[in-house]
Amino acid sequence: MQKILVIDDDPSNCELLSLHFQYQKYEVQTALTGREGLDKVKTFAPQIILLDNRLPDMTGLSVLKEIRSIDDNTFIIIMTAFIDMDTTIQAMKSGAFEYINKPINIDELNAVIGKIKGIIALKRSSLGPMSDEFSSMKIGNIIGKTPQMLQIFKTIAIASENNATVLIEGESGTGKELIARAIHYHANYNTPFLGINCSALVETLLESELFGHEKGAFTGAIQKKEGKFEMAEGGTLLLDEIGDMSIHLQAKLLRVLQEREFERVGGKEKIKANVRVIAATNKNLEELIKVGKFRKDLYYRLKVISIKVPPLRERMQDIPHLVQYLLNKISTNLHKNINGVSPKVMDVLMNYPWPGNIRELENVLTRAVVLTRGNVILEESLSLLPLTQQPASTQPRNIIASLSEIEKLHIQNILGHTGGHKGKACEILGISRPALDRKIKKYHLTEFFRKTFTVEY
Repeated sequence: MQKILVIDDDPSNCELLSLHFQYQKYEVQTALTGREGLDKVKTFAPQIILLDNRLPDMTGLSVLKEIRSIDDNTFIIIMTAFIDMDTTIQAMKSGAFEYINKPINIDELNAVIGKIKGIIALKRSSLGPMSDEFSSMKIGNIIGKTPQMLQIFKTIAIASENNATVLIEGESGTGKELIARAIHYHANYNTPFLGINCSALVETLLESELFGHEKGAFTGAIQKKEGKFEMAEGGTLLLDEIGDMSIHLQAKLLRVLQEREFERVGGKEKIKANVRVIAATNKNLEELIKVGKFRKDLYYRLKVISIKVPPLRERMQDIPHLVQYLLNKISTNLHKNINGVSPKVMDVLMNYPWPGNIRELENVLTRAVVLTRGNVILEESLSLLPLTQQPASTQPRNIIASLSEIEKLHIQNILGHTGGHKGKACEILGISRPALDRKIKKYHLTEFFRKTFTVEY
């Protein structure tokens, strides 16, 4: 009979799980504290442990590490009411088998237990401890408890254990750079992390920025310059908006990834490229491949590890946690004491489709914090949001169909608010200047812009 130990400071949860597993013919014991749990690991010797992430005497991560020093083969499932990226990655690297949310979904729990039973049956009971400890450096939490975000946390943990190239795909404002930084800092926090936006520079300047140039390589090259591939030696280079890179530079990048060496512009010396490359894009690269704008061979070179970041509208249940996290961050930076938002404001935030994703949410909350005089954000502080749109939680097909109209209206509102100042509009929307120009063209707002505003910033 297999043994299961439940370590949780909630007696009712311990009792319910104990009854559930006893009914399924497991031998079960429970513990209400971390120390009691560690004692029972020694005396009871369970094959499976369900461990609460927050205990009265110890953190779940501390208990996990001590369990690993006692028994390296136990399957440990972390139970938590709230998942954050750093804790998840540390737990996975310290040897946790799986994360599940509280309140416990029995079907989800049974699926995890079934997976463990299959591994035990195949005599693969040792997953091996992932012993590398994380740096305590904080890079900003990526917040989320949806299955998509939990999978991203797990992939970050895997990516941080090797030097493979990574492709991060997702809409603007979803946190792609934050994910790239997480991979880097959890792997090589004391090495350089450099990034470059491939859409922000013309081809010749981008080539020079990436690979450097020799003196006299072109007009204005008055001295030798190192490029990002040299400057990021031993570390990570983030190529943001890789979908905007020219075919010529794609070919040169592919050769660097294949041969691990390059030459500066105008030079002949071979320089070793000891750099991990992470690429990010808000475009559909497979569609670009079909129309000949992106190399298929480069796509597969970049996509050794793939991370797809969901837009905020597809994980609306994370918004309350994101709001609280962002409010704490913003209030600290602005020296304000904002404790939360009113129920009506939260309802508005939960029912808005967020075309600018988390970046837009942060910008809206920043403005609301500035405008709020008390310690709770009220509805009047959200005047930039179109409050009359259809709720995001109802009739999802109609929302998808009308999202473009909502975005168009929102862009018009923001441009009106900024008096046509595109730079300020980009800050509020959380998008780049080229992206705003594309949207103005896409939604046929050029004439609206010309007639409404006399200047362009």
